[in-house]
Amino acid sequence: MKKIHFLLLATFFLIACSREDTALINEPKQPVYFTAPSESAAVVESEKLKFVVDTVATELESPWGMAFLPDGSMLITEKPGRLRMVKEGKLMPDSILGVPEVVAKGQGGLLDVRLHPDYESNGWLYISYSAPGDGGANTAVMRAKLQGNSLVEQEVIFQAEPFTGKSHHFGSRIEFDDAGFMYITVGDRGERDKNPQSLESYCGKVHRLYDDGRIPEDNPFVNEPDAIASIYSYGHRNPQGLAKHPETGAIWEHEHGPQGGDEVNEIKPGVNYGWPVITYGINYDNTIITEDTAKAGMEQPLHYWDPSIAPCGMAFVASDKYPTWKNNLLVGSLKFRYLARCEVQGGSIVHEEKLLDSMGRMRAVEQGPDGYIYVAMESPGQIVRIFPNSSSTQGQ
Repeated sequence: MKKIHFLLLATFFLIACSREDTALINEPKQPVYFTAPSESAAVVESEKLKFVVDTVATELESPWGMAFLPDGSMLITEKPGRLRMVKEGKLMPDSILGVPEVVAKGQGGLLDVRLHPDYESNGWLYISYSAPGDGGANTAVMRAKLQGNSLVEQEVIFQAEPFTGKSHHFGSRIEFDDAGFMYITVGDRGERDKNPQSLESYCGKVHRLYDDGRIPEDNPFVNEPDAIASIYSYGHRNPQGLAKHPETGAIWEHEHGPQGGDEVNEIKPGVNYGWPVITYGINYDNTIITEDTAKAGMEQPLHYWDPSIAPCGMAFVASDKYPTWKNNLLVGSLKFRYLARCEVQGGSIVHEEKLLDSMGRMRAVEQGPDGYIYVAMESPGQIVRIFPNSSSTQGQ
């Protein structure tokens, strides 16, 4: 009897172990992009978090956008026209082949890169860039698939017009919402009195598309004669930040003002954000653009900077790795070379802290699938990671 009892217990134990092993095998593995920094790395004490600044890629030329592949690799755009890969913690020496031709002049070049939300199933990635055309350049988006070290199945799914010889205000950020719609920013291309307020121009707008470039039937100006059907919002100057709010799913944008008046906005369908009819900034020669900072029918920013910080790159903190920063907004500053941590309450920014002060011109900020925050910066051209110190998380 004891022998039978023992055999039954052993059988149950083996079944349980087998189920546990199967569960572990079937459990999806989180990608490991970079190993933990050295324990001797210097710890930074910020207002609510201790962290280590961990350098993960160097010797880059004007990195502009970042995307994280499911296998633990990272894609990085370099503005002169190269797409680079960091694999197994190392920057690959050869650029990825098949990138589109770009006009690498002024603020133009190879700009943002974004994976389709369902990338693991369909393999689509999206690149924004200043595309050459008759008379100059304008913002375009191409989708393609990565095969080995080459981009294949390339399709240009968005092309802003007209082409112009001016080399600034391309906008060029890409983001997806929870419904799978794609948003693309296009700057006013230096034609402030012509483009931002005209629905017949692509420029100075946020555009909304299906993932293959088709126009959604419920876009706000689809049925308006002569309007560009992809326009979702207008009255923008040069939007170089775009991010989805982790709780509401709303798309937030930031844009360069002139001298003063950089803005953070929540993007709403059909809304006019006012540039250049209203602004909190002035011309670079200190002359007045307009006396108006508000006007009926034009949206006020959620937040603005005066003086300008020259914002570029933007991400919300959704990761549990930064519990004291949860739902904070991170914004890069090109002008003052810092990362702004912005505390958000009720749709307003109520407090700001400078991080990574004077490290470089902050061009992009992303939260990777591993939950860590990555920042791309120019001069020096590098990618760093904000790695929470294990003994940290003050203020919990």
